[in-house]
Amino acid sequence: MTRIRIQPLTAQAFAPFGDVLEVAGDPDKIINQGMCGRYHDRAQLDFEDGRAGISLFNAEPRSLPYRLDMVERHPQGSQAFLPMSQHPFLVIVAPDAGGQPGEPVAFRTAPGQGINLHRGTWHGVLTPLHAPGLFAVVDRIGAGANLQEHWFDQPFEVTE
Repeated sequence: MTRIRIQPLTAQAFAPFGDVLEVAGDPDKIINQGMCGRYHDRAQLDFEDGRAGISLFNAEPRSLPYRLDMVERHPQGSQAFLPMSQHPFLVIVAPDAGGQPGEPVAFRTAPGQGINLHRGTWHGVLTPLHAPGLFAVVDRIGAGANLQEHWFDQPFEVTE
């Protein structure tokens, strides 16, 4: 089994796959009577058609080492995951290699980080490492097939 080492999630390393959503640097604007920093427009939602919707996901925590045997993608829309806890979670992505996933890459978020996956990005399933695995998810709501799965012939082992 091929091993994938987890790396910290940074905006630069994750840029080919999507956006890191976090409070970093100075806010773009101070609002609410000077009591709130607004970090404005941190992700580009991209939908072929349909509309943006907010759903809640409640995923069971996974443990390491993690067996990766399948990735998926959503060709008609981006997908943002916003944790509703301060626990890190595992993000697995893969570049597209001619319509199939290339070599997977694994990231661990820092507390308070979320992600927005670009439309069509191969990614693992939602993988919280701690309970609760509660997330707000912003993605495409609309008609038509928006899920493609790829099952690997040989699984990967994601480790520290």
